[in-house]
Amino acid sequence: MDTHQRPLFLITTFLLLLLHHPTSTHSLIDPTTYSTPSAAPTTTSAPTPPATTTTYPTNKDTEFIRSSCASTRYPDECYNSLSGYASAVQQNPARLARVAIAVSLSGARLEATYFSNLSKEADYGADHRVSAAIHDCFSTFGDAVDQLRGSLNQMRHLVPAGSSETFRFQMSNVQTWMSAALTNEDTCTDGFDGVSDGPTKKDVFDRVHRAEAVTSNALALVNSYANTVAADSNFP
Repeated sequence: MDTHQRPLFLITTFLLLLLHHPTSTHSLIDPTTYSTPSAAPTTTSAPTPPATTTTYPTNKDTEFIRSSCASTRYPDECYNSLSGYASAVQQNPARLARVAIAVSLSGARLEATYFSNLSKEADYGADHRVSAAIHDCFSTFGDAVDQLRGSLNQMRHLVPAGSSETFRFQMSNVQTWMSAALTNEDTCTDGFDGVSDGPTKKDVFDRVHRAEAVTSNALALVNSYANTVAADSNFP
């Protein structure tokens, strides 16, 4: 076959392949750029738009947070830390209690990490009292994290309020662990007694106060929820 006949032969061969194997054309299309043609429109019904899961807080949602926080020890801090979750809470006291514990747990974890890093630096410092106090803070906040995690896990597995004995037992666990976490956070600053004032001490005290405020508020909301359920269910 001469060079003039070869292109004609190749084209003829290609067309014969398409006729005998029409589905093979799909293999010639890049799947990353090809899109299936839309079916012809029908007159039976319009396409259903995808459902959206985004919800936005209403005034009642945010006011529920504000009124619930009014009974806490630090109402402003309570509202500022929880109002962003109003659409998730949706005026549900159980959800509010869980969210409050989760926020407290997140803060305690952050402080535990802070004290872990700070303790490594303090080990090279000249004041051994500061180093010991920071190590104590790392330990107490680590315990607080465990207790807050246990509280949150218990809140996520509460039995229906109608099961009074089990419900009260579970809520008692949550209240006990939350109280212990608050005590552990407060104990952190005990090790700084006798330590001279300075930037490190001030930073530690400020951080501990913020963590305590969040945990105290969470405990107050847990107590409020437990009391509301007990009253509504007429527990003996």
